[in-house]
Amino acid sequence: MELTGKTALVTGSTAGIGAEAARLLAAAGAEVVVSGRNAERGAATVRSITDEGGRGRFLAADLTDLDSLHQLAAAAGEVDILVNNAAVFPGAPTVTQDVESFDAVLAANIRAPYFLTAALAPGMIARGSGSIVNVSTMAAKVGMPGLSVYSATKAALESLTRTWAAEFSPAGVRVNTVAPGPTRTDMVLAAMGEEGAQQIGKTTLLGRLATPREIAEVILFLASDRAAYLTGATIAADAGRTAA
Repeated sequence: MELTGKTALVTGSTAGIGAEAARLLAAAGAEVVVSGRNAERGAATVRSITDEGGRGRFLAADLTDLDSLHQLAAAAGEVDILVNNAAVFPGAPTVTQDVESFDAVLAANIRAPYFLTAALAPGMIARGSGSIVNVSTMAAKVGMPGLSVYSATKAALESLTRTWAAEFSPAGVRVNTVAPGPTRTDMVLAAMGEEGAQQIGKTTLLGRLATPREIAEVILFLASDRAAYLTGATIAADAGRTAA
C-alpha cells in the first residue's frame, strides 16, 4: 500500500470530509491520528478504520486553544502527512457580523492551521519529506453573500499554501490545497439546510452536491507520491463551479 510506514494527522476528522479522508489514508496504509473535539465521534471514526484492518487512534484537541494545539502536535509524534481540515462555517451578512464570532472563525480557520503547521513542519523538513494538505472552499474565489469571514479565511489559507510551499518544498515537503465545491456534510446542511445546499449544488456544472468521499479522494491523491510533482497548488474539486 502506497502510504505504508507513514503517519497522517487529519484535523476535524470526526465527521464529514475529514472522517472520509482519515479512512482513505488508513486504507492506503497510513497510521492515522484522528483529531477533533468530540471523543464519541472520534472513536467511531477510529472504529471504522480498525474494522477495515487499518491503524488509527484518536487525540482530542481544541485547535483554537494554543496549549491544546501544541499538546496534539507533541502527542501525534512524527507526522508525515498533515491534513488541515478542521474549520468552522458560520454565516452572517457583513453589516451584522459580530466581533466575537469573527475572532472565533479566524482562530479556527487560520490561526489553528498556521501554528499546527509551524509545529509539525520542522520534523518533516528534518526528515526531508512530507505532505501538507489544506482544505479550502470554492467560496475563496466566488463571492457568496453571508460568507464574508469564512471565505476570507479560506482565501488566506490558499495564500499560506503558496508561501509554505516556497518555504518548505526545497527541503522535500509538499504543500497543496483542495478547494471543495458544495459538499453534503453535516456542517453544510446545518448552515444552509437541505434545500439551500441543493440549490448551490445545482449551480455547478455537474448540477449536484459532492459526497465527502469525492473530496477525500483528492486529499488522498495530494498526500500520496502520485502527486510528487505538485506543490503550491490549489485543486478545485468543485464540479466546475469556478471554471465556468
